Amino acid sequence: MLEDKNIVLKVAEPDKQLADFVESFWMIDNRSDAAHEIVILPDGRFDIIFCHSLAAPYQVMQMGLGSHPEQNSILPGTVMFAVSFKLLAMEYLLDMKAAFLLNSAHRLPDDFWGITKNDLNNFDGFCQKVSLKMLALIKPEIDSRKQKLFELIYASKGSFTVKELSEKVFWSSRQINRYFHSQFGISLKAYGNILRFKASLSHIKMGKLYPEQNFSDQNHFIKEIKKFSGVVPKELSKNQNDRFILLSALPEE
Repeated sequence: MLEDKNIVLKVAEPDKQLADFVESFWMIDNRSDAAHEIVILPDGRFDIIFCHSLAAPYQVMQMGLGSHPEQNSILPGTVMFAVSFKLLAMEYLLDMKAAFLLNSAHRLPDDFWGITKNDLNNFDGFCQKVSLKMLALIKPEIDSRKQKLFELIYASKGSFTVKELSEKVFWSSRQINRYFHSQFGISLKAYGNILRFKASLSHIKMGKLYPEQNFSDQNHFIKEIKKFSGVVPKELSKNQNDRFILLSALPEE
């Protein structure tokens, strides 16, 4: 629950048919007359964001993987509807290599997927419309090694070794790392660290300020949390003014 009632945040899960490709749909609506300062945290996802605000016209942005925290603000009157993608979607749904998007963004055509500004008036309707579009775009004959690789990566929440994954999917460590660098612009190990950080957020939100995700010790845990959030776990858990919007979006346990 956000403290500022003028900031509306909603998250929805995809249908099972899209579960290998889409992590979630989400929306943010800043109904106040002031900017809302936020810190964008690395979350291991790619996003396509459809948005408009009082100060800017309707536009569509594709956001790449982030590997460090980034200061930003949600301007007054901003409405954002978005799709957050898992990595398999880059090749088998969006049909692209996304290495060039690391820590950056790319503007897409305003008519991307046939979504218009009017579609940002109904979150459920938006989710249904983009779901139908994505289902029609999924490529057949997905490489079973890659599908299994990502199942293991997400199930482990970042606590894996490349060697372990290699042995389970019968794909050499060298080939896996080459694929990750070429396709996503980041090493598999670095991506695993991001997932482990993200998995720690639910514990930190509950005030559990100690490692639960295979960190070597407390110092390593603090160092990694600060690397990806810019603050130590205690400050992150306080989340003053809902600065860390990803933390605010996590469900209550």
